Amino acid sequence: MKRLMACLSIAFILTGIACGGSSEGPEPNRELPPGSPTFGHGRALIDTRDDSVLLDVEIAQTDEQRAFGLMKRERLAEDSGMVFLFFEEHSGGFWMKDTLIPLSIAFFDIDGDIVRILDMEPCEADPCEIYDPGTGYYGALEVNQGAFDDWGVQEGDHIEITQTDPTE
Repeated sequence: MKRLMACLSIAFILTGIACGGSSEGPEPNRELPPGSPTFGHGRALIDTRDDSVLLDVEIAQTDEQRAFGLMKRERLAEDSGMVFLFFEEHSGGFWMKDTLIPLSIAFFDIDGDIVRILDMEPCEADPCEIYDPGTGYYGALEVNQGAFDDWGVQEGDHIEITQTDPTE
C-alpha cells in the first residue's frame, strides 16, 4: 500500500508538471542560448538528513528539452538547476556534449529518492564520456558541480519537484 501511495504521489506531481500550473514563478536562467527550446520552471526541494535545500529549476520533460539540456550555457545560477523528468523508468546515461560548465547530477527513483550522484565534466568534441548511474531512474537533477557536496546532499536523500509555470 505504501508503494502504491508513493507511485500515486509521484504520478500526481508528474501530471501537474505535464499539465502545467500557475503562470507565475521564477525563471532561474532567462538567457537561453540560440537554438534552445523553452523550458518550464519549478522548484526542487531536497530533504537531506540534516537540512532542506530549495532550488529554482528549469524542467526538461520532452525529448527535445532533454536532448538540449544545459548545452551552450555559460553559467548556472548558484541555487538553481535543471531537472529531467521521464514518465516511465529510464536507464542509460547523460553526456556533456557542448556543455560548457561542470555539473553534478543526482538521479532519482519514482519515490523521489536519490539513487546516484555523479560529477560530470564539459565536453567540446566527440567522443564524450557517458555518465551512467548503473540503475533505473525516473528523473535527474543537474546543478553546478560540487553543489550537492556543499549542501550535504547524499544518495538516499529525497527530492520533490513542483512546477510553477507551464512548459511551452
